[in-house]
Amino acid sequence: MGQFSGGCYLSFFIFLLLGSQVPTTLARGYEDCISATTGTGKLENIMESKFNPSKITSQRGEALQHGQSGTLPHFLEEPVDAYIVKSNPIKLRCQARPALQIFFKCNGDWVHQSQHTSQEHTDLTTGLKIREVMINVSRQQVEDFHGPEDYWCLCVAWSHLGTSKSRKATVRIAYLRKNFEQDPQGTEVPLNGMIVLHCRPPEGVPVAEVEWLKNEEPLSFDDGNVMEKKGDHNLIISEARLSDSGNYTCVASNIVAKRRSATATVIVYVNGGWSSWTDWSPCNVRCGRGVQKRSRTCTNPAPLNGGAFCEGMSVQKSTCNTVCPVDGGWGEWSEWSACSSDCERQRSRECTAPEPKHGGRLCDGVAVATENCTGGLCTQNRKLLHDAKPQGVENSSDVALYSGLAAGVVTVVLLIVAVTVYRRSQSEYGVDVIDSSALTGGFQSFSFKTSRQANPLLINSSMQPDLTVSRTYTSPMCFQDSIDKELMAERSLLDPLPDLKVKGVTERAEYHVMSHPQTFPRGLAPDYRGVAVGTTLGRRGKNLFSPHVSLTPRLPLHRATAVFGHAGGRLVVPNTGISLLVPHGGIAEDTTWEMYMSINQEDSSTVSEDGPEIFLSPAVTYGPPGLDLSYPIAMTIAHCAEVAADNWTIRLKRHIQDNKWEEVMSVDEESTSCYCLLEAQKCHVLLEHPGRYALVGEPLNQEAGKRLRLAVFGSPDASNSLGFTLRVYCVDDTPHAFQEVAVGERSRGGRLLEEPKMMLFKANTFSLQVSIQDVPQLLWSIKPFTTCQEFSFSQVWASNQHPLQCAFTLERYSHSSSQLSCKISIRQVTGKEQILQVYTSVVENEKGVVPFFTQSDCTITSQTGSRAFKIPLSIRQRISATFDTANANGKDWQLLAQKLHIDRNLCYFACQESPSSVILTLWEAQHQDSGDLDSLASALEEISKVHSPKAVTLSCSKEERDSEFTKLA
Repeated sequence: MGQFSGGCYLSFFIFLLLGSQVPTTLARGYEDCISATTGTGKLENIMESKFNPSKITSQRGEALQHGQSGTLPHFLEEPVDAYIVKSNPIKLRCQARPALQIFFKCNGDWVHQSQHTSQEHTDLTTGLKIREVMINVSRQQVEDFHGPEDYWCLCVAWSHLGTSKSRKATVRIAYLRKNFEQDPQGTEVPLNGMIVLHCRPPEGVPVAEVEWLKNEEPLSFDDGNVMEKKGDHNLIISEARLSDSGNYTCVASNIVAKRRSATATVIVYVNGGWSSWTDWSPCNVRCGRGVQKRSRTCTNPAPLNGGAFCEGMSVQKSTCNTVCPVDGGWGEWSEWSACSSDCERQRSRECTAPEPKHGGRLCDGVAVATENCTGGLCTQNRKLLHDAKPQGVENSSDVALYSGLAAGVVTVVLLIVAVTVYRRSQSEYGVDVIDSSALTGGFQSFSFKTSRQANPLLINSSMQPDLTVSRTYTSPMCFQDSIDKELMAERSLLDPLPDLKVKGVTERAEYHVMSHPQTFPRGLAPDYRGVAVGTTLGRRGKNLFSPHVSLTPRLPLHRATAVFGHAGGRLVVPNTGISLLVPHGGIAEDTTWEMYMSINQEDSSTVSEDGPEIFLSPAVTYGPPGLDLSYPIAMTIAHCAEVAADNWTIRLKRHIQDNKWEEVMSVDEESTSCYCLLEAQKCHVLLEHPGRYALVGEPLNQEAGKRLRLAVFGSPDASNSLGFTLRVYCVDDTPHAFQEVAVGERSRGGRLLEEPKMMLFKANTFSLQVSIQDVPQLLWSIKPFTTCQEFSFSQVWASNQHPLQCAFTLERYSHSSSQLSCKISIRQVTGKEQILQVYTSVVENEKGVVPFFTQSDCTITSQTGSRAFKIPLSIRQRISATFDTANANGKDWQLLAQKLHIDRNLCYFACQESPSSVILTLWEAQHQDSGDLDSLASALEEISKVHSPKAVTLSCSKEERDSEFTKLA
């Protein structure tokens, strides 16, 4: 059936009813209408039925079969909106009753009869016929339509009474774009905070529906805490819980496809909170000024999921003063009483100098002394015990007795006066070594200070310091080898002391004596690196005790060995900041020991697997095992901790076995087994037991930091004549760690391009970034994506003296470009930036390279005898004899330690046989790099001005000290 308008149908039915009564002009008009819509064949059929009454009758009967109930067609099913998915056509369907015909009209045009599929059936209830019509709409038809509105279709059904129209059904091509208009973004929110995730799905037809996934599971909205705003599809969680942490995904879907947004990671973090303070700990000393602590932990709550660490200090320290026990002391004896009738006399004394206080011991001995006052000629019951003598004889005996006593007293007084006058005429020191008049002349300065260049006592005052040393290290790393200089220093020190003998020449002979039969140990030292002692020292017959133990290996020198005797000496691992001082008298007379010291490269960067401790120094071993010393040795270890603030807990640990470490002592605490004196860059340790030791640290907060040394080296690229490589090193700020870098760069022909600099790396978990800047773009090119490199926090924090290196490879455009200038920026994220300025020539034979090998010819690893010490032996012995026991003015070794600023952990010195000698050993180790005795002289001068200091008696037994170390072993 062709397409034609409803008006033609109505005219057609009117024409049938009127029959031949319709004028010819009307019939012709209708004919034109039909021909325009249905074609010539249809027109012939209509005209045939016009002049055939039997056919007209048949059509009326058909109308009666559809029911002439007086109603228009009623639609039982109308076309619905549809979407074309991909290239699949859709079907539109209509059902109506009563209906003679049903046709579709799309976009205002009738659909051709050939495109209709119709069928009819009879309603069993009413007996009326129901007509159903379907058409297909293809994607091409929709795409070809260009109108102001969407593609639409409706149905037109008619009966003998008229027509009815269905609803319009739109047909659209379905799609869903790939990209979301807005992806949800990951976020971090505090506990109980609000989480808002935005999602705008891709454009699509029909509009996409949105659902949320959490960890790939559909998110439930049953909980009132989670809601979704339907309008803009935002996900809102009003109060975040820890369980809300996860990966969230927005999923958009329609009949075409399903799209997933980028995953948004939500982290619900918990900021740390302090617990309550603990009670104050007991004072850490038994008497005197000490320290007590209290602590709190960041566990209320503990920081979680990257939450902020608690601000403030976890440990509070407070000074405390514990009343010291004062042992009683006897006062002076009283005068003898008169001789009693029993021929006895008495004298007494009181325990009041001082009185025992605070639990101190009572005085030992008797308070009253009695003796016979007649020389044995005593009477009993008024009768002589011996034969009676004449009265004259008795009187003469008494006169002789008293005359002899008087003569003896006068003689003793004269002798004392004579000795005193003689000694004062021979030495301006007099009896007391701390006499202030002697201090000024007795100790002269030997420091290389410009203000004293005219002083004749200076050692080679015209000598200029080695500037290359100061460019890399702040202190000398090996000895000055000059015997004349040593003798000059000693004579200068002793010239004002005529009563002291110079032993320089005699002690110098110690360097060249042959091996004593009592040298220990015989054979090889324990193999700490598989190296025998003989491989370092050579054969014993070849000047074994020479002050020059020459060692020039290609690799860094990590070991030093020497033989020491009663005179003691110093052992140094060159260019590492590690040294060992054996005090005079520490080794028994007629005995020598082969001693060694080595640096061990630890495999593990942390001391314990479950603890936050890290190594702050190299692990240093000294030996041999079984070493028997009368006095402790002083070992100096360089460290990299920033100790200006109380942000660290630093401990000395000792290696036991299976890569395990045990704590020997905490630097802040008291101990009688060893002593630690912590300085800004070094730690001086007094030890009595050989072994492997290291300083470890535990950060107390995020402000704890360790020093890093930064250096940039450069060398031409061997594989590219136009190439040049910059290597940036970040190492722990210890001489040993930087020496590793220096030796490695020497082997590869590297040059130090800028003075090394120091930066503070804090324990705040942020990484270290290294970037190159200001490279001349017209002269040089650099590999892409290499201008900024990064070390993770754990790499830097637990580097354990191992160098961290990153490289920048540059290439010049032509050989004429011989100069390179750029900047290397090094910074910890959120921290301060350190700049290394590079300006160098890339031509190998150019001069002006910054030197970096600190005393590369330094191979002297040991000194023995007086050359190893700043204080001459004779003065050292006098100081020890003066201060080991309190004199009449109460000036003892405790006052000496106080004036030398070594006034903590005094219990350790109290346990020593000669506390003053051990204090001086520690002072020697502390001042080994300075060239004068000014600080010691100043301390002694201050002591001479002190009047009657308060004496505090400290006691310690050797058993107590050994038992403390046994607990650690």
